[in-house]
Amino acid sequence: MALAFDEFGRPFIILREQDQKTRLRGIDAQKANIAAGKAVARILRSSLGPKGMDKMLQGPDGDVTITNDGATILEQMDVDNQIAKLMVELSRSQDYEIGDGTTGVVVMAGALLEQAERQLDRGIHPIRVAEGYEMASRVAVEHLERISQKFEFDVNNFEPLVQTCMTTLSSKIVNRCKRSLAEIAVKAVLAVADLERRDVNLDLIKIEGKVGGNLEDTELIYGILVDKDMSHPQMPKQIEDAHIAILTCPFEPPKPKTKHKVDIDTVEKFETLRKQEQQYFDEMVQKCKDVGATLVICQWGFDDEANHLLMHRNLPAVRWVGGVELELIAIATGGRIVPRFQELTPEKLGKAGMVREKSFGTTKERMLYIEHCANSKAVTIFIRGGNKMMIDETKRSIHDALCVARNLIRNKSIVYGGGAAEIACSLAVDAAADKYPGVEQYAIRAFAEALDSVPMALAENSGLQPIETLSAVKSQQLKENIPFYGIDCNDVGTNDMREQNVFETLIGKQQQILLATQVVKMILKIDDVISNSEY
Repeated sequence: MALAFDEFGRPFIILREQDQKTRLRGIDAQKANIAAGKAVARILRSSLGPKGMDKMLQGPDGDVTITNDGATILEQMDVDNQIAKLMVELSRSQDYEIGDGTTGVVVMAGALLEQAERQLDRGIHPIRVAEGYEMASRVAVEHLERISQKFEFDVNNFEPLVQTCMTTLSSKIVNRCKRSLAEIAVKAVLAVADLERRDVNLDLIKIEGKVGGNLEDTELIYGILVDKDMSHPQMPKQIEDAHIAILTCPFEPPKPKTKHKVDIDTVEKFETLRKQEQQYFDEMVQKCKDVGATLVICQWGFDDEANHLLMHRNLPAVRWVGGVELELIAIATGGRIVPRFQELTPEKLGKAGMVREKSFGTTKERMLYIEHCANSKAVTIFIRGGNKMMIDETKRSIHDALCVARNLIRNKSIVYGGGAAEIACSLAVDAAADKYPGVEQYAIRAFAEALDSVPMALAENSGLQPIETLSAVKSQQLKENIPFYGIDCNDVGTNDMREQNVFETLIGKQQQILLATQVVKMILKIDDVISNSEY
């Protein structure tokens, strides 16, 4: 794009390859952008809430994903439009920051865009709409702070945490086991949490899955699970009070770095070479035995001779263990990763109360459990399920539950779910609109209407009459001035979310409103779109 002036000094813009470009300006550009954002939100709207539908996505190489996690759906979708990509980014940032509420944030942004379109049709300038939204979001976030409730919990009494995780899991495909999965998630987070600093390192929680068994067989292991087995079938399958040598050096004779060739022309020379190799192996195994190791975990493989020697010397070994798993094993057992045999000392050994190999079903598949570790800061959640898609979706669901538990440890405030918080904010924003004399008050009222879209979508997805249900709940909240009434999605018979134990984290809800408002403001401020033509 270049700027030029005609003979009268008037500026005009020259576009390079103008015939191959399309250009939208002013209100048309805003309308096109809003339409793109709404299209993405419409896809996710039907998967909101406990009765939300799942989406089936097929990848380019034929692999199928079934999920109702907003971030995953948008990640897997092939989106071309730049504004639609902003919506994908929006759900991704909610996922990175909070871990939950990825569908709600996109539905919220879609509703704000829909309302903005109506304001633009009335002739209100987009900047005034954006400023009105900014004011309204501030009111909503402050109101959430006011209606939130703090609760106390400790390592022994974690029921509130479990209830909040159950709310997250109730909208997933795994909701029939939500109680047990929520307990597993909370116990895992509390096992690795630093409660004094109010911090949780989720990297210490490893999630493993294995096809087979039921979802109910999912278990929490206070230790590490490695998808490997002992290197020799005759090695012991269970080692108590194990002293573990964690090695990143291979069990094989050293090789010269340069190119080399060994000429062997007599049997004696071959015998000498073989003895030399055997001596190397002997020394390596002996070093491990001398420092008191009862199990060797090696990042590399070792050949049959080393394997045979290890078996004869009664030193069980595991080979081809990945780098990340080695680090977790080192953290859990309190051991050090040793790069050379010469550096192996008794202090560098990791300690575990029990190491056992477990086989599954009728298959030959085995896994190694390293339990009762010296430092139980690393835990593993082991998921079982009927097929790979089920296990993948359970992993995503448990990740959401872990994030919710982490957020609650960071900030103990909760608000009530089922659309109760949104309805309360909508009423507060509507009341605040009268205090603003300018054109912004139209945008603030529009924001209040947009907040109603979340409970409306919940009612719609649950098969209820959306407008009727929403207005009944709204009038109940207004009459009694209690912010706990929400949509009764599960047909329990009460709208009181305290009785239904439907909680959500305060920071998650605030983040949703702030992120959605930011993205909508950005979209409204675009008034010129120059794009390559399709043809």
